[in-house]
Amino acid sequence: MKAIRRFTVRPVLPDPLRPLCDLARNLRWSWHAETRELFQAVDPEGWRASGGDPVRLLGTVSAARLGELARDRRFLRRLTAAADDLDDYLHGRRWYQSRTAGDRAAGDRTAGDRTAGGEAADEPPAAIAYFSPEFGVTAALPQYSGGLGILAGDHLKAASDLGVPLIGVGLLYRHGYFRQSLSRDGWQQEHYPLLDPNELPLTLLRRPDGAPVRVGLALPGGGSLHAHVWVAQVGRVPLLMLDSDVEENGPGERNVTDRLYGGGSEHRLLQEMLLGMGGVRAVRAYCAVTGHPAPEVFHTNEGHAGFLGLERIRELTDRGTGFDAALEAVRAGTVFTTHTPVPAGIDRFDRELVARHFGPGAELPGVDVGRVLQLGRETYPGGDPGVFNMAVMGLRLAQRANGVSTLHGAVSRSMFAGLWPGFDPEEVPITSITNGVHAPTWVAPEVLRLGARRIGAHRAEDALSVGGSQRWDAVADLDDTAIWELRRELREQLVHEVRARLRASWRERGAASAELGWIDGVLDPDVLTIGFARRVPSYKRLTLMLRDRDRLREMLLHPTRPVQIVVAGKAHPADDGGKRLVREMVRFADDPRVRHRIVFLPDYGMAMAKKLYPGCDVWLNNPLRPLEACGTSGMKAALNGCLNLSVRDGWWDEWYDPDFGWAIPTADGPTTDEDRRDDLEAHALYELIEQRVAPRFYDRGANGLPERWIEMVRRTLASLGPKVLAGRMVREYVERLYTPAARAHRAMTPDAAGELAEWKARVRAAWPGVAVDHVEVDEVSEIAELGSTLALRVRVTLGDLTPEDVEVQAVAGRVDTRDGLADARAFPLKPAGGGGPDQQGRWAYEGPLTLDRTGPFGYTVRVLPAHRLLTAGVDLGLVALPADSAADGAGVLLR
Repeated sequence: MKAIRRFTVRPVLPDPLRPLCDLARNLRWSWHAETRELFQAVDPEGWRASGGDPVRLLGTVSAARLGELARDRRFLRRLTAAADDLDDYLHGRRWYQSRTAGDRAAGDRTAGDRTAGGEAADEPPAAIAYFSPEFGVTAALPQYSGGLGILAGDHLKAASDLGVPLIGVGLLYRHGYFRQSLSRDGWQQEHYPLLDPNELPLTLLRRPDGAPVRVGLALPGGGSLHAHVWVAQVGRVPLLMLDSDVEENGPGERNVTDRLYGGGSEHRLLQEMLLGMGGVRAVRAYCAVTGHPAPEVFHTNEGHAGFLGLERIRELTDRGTGFDAALEAVRAGTVFTTHTPVPAGIDRFDRELVARHFGPGAELPGVDVGRVLQLGRETYPGGDPGVFNMAVMGLRLAQRANGVSTLHGAVSRSMFAGLWPGFDPEEVPITSITNGVHAPTWVAPEVLRLGARRIGAHRAEDALSVGGSQRWDAVADLDDTAIWELRRELREQLVHEVRARLRASWRERGAASAELGWIDGVLDPDVLTIGFARRVPSYKRLTLMLRDRDRLREMLLHPTRPVQIVVAGKAHPADDGGKRLVREMVRFADDPRVRHRIVFLPDYGMAMAKKLYPGCDVWLNNPLRPLEACGTSGMKAALNGCLNLSVRDGWWDEWYDPDFGWAIPTADGPTTDEDRRDDLEAHALYELIEQRVAPRFYDRGANGLPERWIEMVRRTLASLGPKVLAGRMVREYVERLYTPAARAHRAMTPDAAGELAEWKARVRAAWPGVAVDHVEVDEVSEIAELGSTLALRVRVTLGDLTPEDVEVQAVAGRVDTRDGLADARAFPLKPAGGGGPDQQGRWAYEGPLTLDRTGPFGYTVRVLPAHRLLTAGVDLGLVALPADSAADGAGVLLR
């Protein structure tokens, strides 16, 4: 029989235990060991059964046990200490508060430090709204699929630790992402358990009269999509999650937030409209209800949330601002982060579908739908005029954009260069901030305790959350024996975890207990352990290690230097190719000859990862370079003393060092055949493991310790530790993106936005008349001396523009064999007369050009738009160059 109605019965805690509710509802417990230990003490067996979820735990504790705890003075003292610690964490001063103007002496500020409105120009934003389609905060709130969501969760947690006033915005998926199991023959199977928000660490956002806050979207044909707003408290950071499963919606609309990355094209479009547009409306409602400062900066984590810019434009146009001025105002305070290194990873919708949802009778009725469609139009060569590109819209709606590693920033600039025609990819305005991971979440308690014994608990906590190389330098003094005993302890814990999960998996696959005695011998706590776990798209190459199966078996079964491998990963439910890779790996791991040395664990998620990273000795990553945007799993492993063995992609490309890891050589040239490339890189992987990794692990000194291996572990912790922190990442976002965006937002008053919009329109209209007419230079031989200076004289036609509208630059640098400029720098030239009535808009410019490097050297001249409110001259994508690259003096060489 089925129940005709479902509801949740909450426990009533005795008054002395009421603080447990606050501790359970704030997700800080997910990275705060003392709070988790307190909940474990409530009911150790119930804690294990709940999967370490305090909300579920409190729903199962008996009244008798609660009464016993309410009389337990020792427990109550621990409870009071935990509650006081949380209160201090939530309300105490942290890193961000030290950056506010209130902490700087008034005498340190000059008139130039203030905007027209009177506030300090470099004042960090009062609040930032951070939008993401998924958030991986804790396994108890399963709203993530992979790296993007885990990164978003770590971003919120690090912001909380630093005191950054962030508001997270996402969707509440009633089925989350799928749970993975395996059939008897190893085929991935998906399960979608129903999540009840009342049983999750969430609170429904309500108005002062107690009514739930509801946001809505207008649908074509006169319908509406409604959503409630649930709030997860992530330390100091509220995470707003929109839920369409409400009674006001019809069946189709109720299912909009059913699954993460599920459904067809229109379903995804509605999800992204609700995330972006509904998310802004939820933020406004949250700030109105709670008094939280309104965000000055909006950060869209990948293109899924890009519609937030359209909602903010609507807010301004409803108040009488023109579309173009509203666009400038919105761009000023928007940050866009791209995570994909390939066009195929970007959401693209049919233009007609988008037009229907933003046309008359639907959303943005007062905005010309053609203007909306233009924002997502692929205007670059090879672009599809029939699609609406979410990443393209994200870039057009944001004044600041970034990739998530140095290499990914370069890949992104090349991938989107067509949006800035006439500029080299190096000048495309996409910077990079390399991702980081939230160490308090991912560092094993045993590792933290070892650090605490060395430098003290408070300094160890600061080292993990705030960073600072000085705190991490203390690792150099850790005793070899202590490090090696820690590594073995963590490896042994992983062995027990793997056996338990493997047994549960085989039972799901239909095996009887009597068949599973062999599992007691799976893995060995004294054998070199390699981990490989991630999503399973083809480019991550789950099965590269299987290219030569006989050779892999020899490594696994080596008599003196054996290797054991733990593999996990999910393929997208619609990706049959990825599922075939999973089955291929499972079938190899099922082989009785090697199944004690290699295992595949289904249902990879945060709970598994927290055991996997610390317990592995080596973390393997072998994507197709450069298709890994960042690859943060190796960062989490490194924080636990696990060494990286990886292709030089993502973060490993910039921070690899042979002192603490290995780089797999690549064969990623444009002419390399795909199968040949995989064969070569698999061979290189085998060589590294056989010749360098395994020998170093098993090379023991007179004291029985692998001293060189331990030194690599020590260097990993000391050198990579402070770099890979999410605290370092969020500080970079604050300093390099959020604060400049807030400054631009404050400067973009309605009058300034209107001025900039009118100026851009005028410049675009006049730009066809702009030209570089003539370039001349002092006579110079083909061979010039380093440090000498050339006097450049340039004549340009500006047409209807004036020198105040442009900047004329000399661009100089090394030249390649095709006379292309590399490592170039721009030098402004100064007006030197012209522009009179009889000169038809012609102007003269001049300036010095210093020959500051040896070798082949060249220069050119260009004209760019210039305005005080532009972040860069490339912003408009307009440039005028000499018609003939061989103009007088151009291309001079210095050898």
